[in-house]
Amino acid sequence: MYGKDMETLKKENMNLSDKIYIFDTTLRDGEQTPGVALTADEKIQIAQKLDKLGVDKLEAGFPASSKGEVESARKIKELDLNTTVVGLARSVKSDIDAVLDANLDYIHTFIGTSPLHRDYKLKMSKEDIINKSVEAVEYARDHDLTVEFSAEDATRTERDFLVDIFSGVINAGVSFIDVPDTVGVLTPIVTRELITDLKNEFKTPLSVHFHNDFGLATANTLTAIECGANQAHVTVNGMGERTGNTSLEELVVALKVAYGIDLDIDTTRLYSLSDLIGRLTGVKMPVNKPIVGANAFAHESGIHVHGILNNSSTYEPISPELVGHSRKIILGKHTGANALKSKLKEYHIDLNDEQFQNVFDQIKTLGDKGKCITDDDLKAIAVTELGSAREKAIKLVGLGLLSGAVVSPTATVKLEIDGVIKETSHTGVGPVDAAINAIRELIQDTMDIELEEYNLEAITGGTDALAEVFVISSDSEGNKSTGRAINDDIVMASVLAVLDSINKLLLIKRSHNFQ
Repeated sequence: MYGKDMETLKKENMNLSDKIYIFDTTLRDGEQTPGVALTADEKIQIAQKLDKLGVDKLEAGFPASSKGEVESARKIKELDLNTTVVGLARSVKSDIDAVLDANLDYIHTFIGTSPLHRDYKLKMSKEDIINKSVEAVEYARDHDLTVEFSAEDATRTERDFLVDIFSGVINAGVSFIDVPDTVGVLTPIVTRELITDLKNEFKTPLSVHFHNDFGLATANTLTAIECGANQAHVTVNGMGERTGNTSLEELVVALKVAYGIDLDIDTTRLYSLSDLIGRLTGVKMPVNKPIVGANAFAHESGIHVHGILNNSSTYEPISPELVGHSRKIILGKHTGANALKSKLKEYHIDLNDEQFQNVFDQIKTLGDKGKCITDDDLKAIAVTELGSAREKAIKLVGLGLLSGAVVSPTATVKLEIDGVIKETSHTGVGPVDAAINAIRELIQDTMDIELEEYNLEAITGGTDALAEVFVISSDSEGNKSTGRAINDDIVMASVLAVLDSINKLLLIKRSHNFQ
């Protein structure tokens, strides 16, 4: 996709590991998103989805925090998933015992190492922290647990002390050392220096756990992988403390597409997994969230849509199908004719040139008012145009409304009737009734009408929904006709629908007179 130059650059400037592991912590760090609390059943549902996705490790929770956490971790372990189920623990015996109570085989243990954590949280010396970490690892190993060790706040820890503590836990038998950027202060340049130094120092597999406070978690994680990191901690939708963690979907797709690294992840499940997490946690994704956002594959600009319709790669780095998403052509003020034609073809709606132009003009007008046209809006507008009177002897020229607590609703209507402009004002029980009464008065020399049916619907939800009005009118000779109109203003939609039915009645009347 990126050509030979990219491949050469990759080989010459990257120290990629032969195997990159994905460690998902949605059920632990992701659940620490403020306001989020998952039930055991919800955790099980998510764990099963993550397993089918293909993550290597799944952090089920923090068992020492509650009996419920122990129970949910145990239930997830009993599912006999392909993924390795992990439990978090501080470097204390009671936390490790809680992981053992959950019947887990893999433990992720941690302790704060930065000056801030040593002096203000733990109030411990460097030597005491190393001893406590080593003792915890040895205790876990004595109970046959595979151990991953995190130096919490590693990126604000003195480099020599970070080397000392990692050396201690490696000698005690850890399988992975983890570098957490606990408050998300890394930049890619600093990441490159740090991970390169640690990879040169240690042969033990190295993991990274990066937070997104500066919006750099995914970029920093990719940089760490370029420098030889063997494992990345991620969460679905990038959930987690404060601004969250490295996004699973962003990292996996970037590695697959931009780096050509296949992690045996079923990327077609990413969008549905993201949607599930959003619904279960109540944390919805911004529409512009990469990979899984509602607008990730949405296009409105006429230039972009024209390119997409000819070759999707012109304005999409990947196909939506790769991640289980779908492409959307959005209609609005930037819409081009090609986009509209594509949408109409999709819904098998055939318009002649004049009808197409009328629909196109309506969409542009609504777009200029800030309205985003939904597919339901388009179908309603197009169907209304198909059913509207071909010849319009009566046209609306102007409409004014007056309403308040001390005056009856009054409508002033100006019509062009067979080329002659007429205007009048009338009252009614409401603005719609007042407008229809004014229309009756203006056309009384042409015909008498009765409104037999009036239906109003909002096409889509929201206060800015388009109003669709359907009416059936009859004249004094018993002829009936339907009228339909759509507008962002209810009164205007009602007036246009009534005039549509009147013009149809006129066509019927004049056709009979001609015969």
